[in-house]
Amino acid sequence: MGRGNSALARVAVIVRAPAGWLWWLGVLSAGIGLLVPGLTGRRIGVLGGAALFVLVGAVVFAARRRRYERLARGASRAGRAVFLQDRAVTVRNWRRSRRWWLLLAFLTAIGSSFAAPATLGLALAGAGAGLWAKAMWLGGLERRSEALLWIRTEWATGSPAASGVRGYLTTGVGAGDAGAGGGRR
Repeated sequence: MGRGNSALARVAVIVRAPAGWLWWLGVLSAGIGLLVPGLTGRRIGVLGGAALFVLVGAVVFAARRRRYERLARGASRAGRAVFLQDRAVTVRNWRRSRRWWLLLAFLTAIGSSFAAPATLGLALAGAGAGLWAKAMWLGGLERRSEALLWIRTEWATGSPAASGVRGYLTTGVGAGDAGAGGGRR
């Protein structure tokens, strides 16, 4: 599976790509939502949003972790003829393919503030925090195995743990331009 010409993207970078966008759009929509008193009032909205922040963050962090571990254990070594995609290219591709979904989520979070101020904005920020924590967990998994996890770019259109993903490929820890957890080096 690890032989032949193909392009590879880092698994941790794909997981981390939406984290910043979801976090900042969630914080911004929660801040805008605080300007509207809403049906439930600001206090209930913020308390409900704080509970959703923790709940959504925990669910996003825990989702599919066993699948990630199983794919990491069965990873094969990447061949010499593969092309490693830059971190910036992976993030840009993710953002371009999902920009309308991000805009829709942002507008929905602002619109929901008329019912419960800041609630969905904080939930959106919780999803971003959960994805960031999962990327850090993947970075720890890479450090323990002393190998970076990669996925073929054509399999990375959805989640790197989706059912269509057949396996991961590994390289040495010096490959690519992203650090552990998908951050900049």
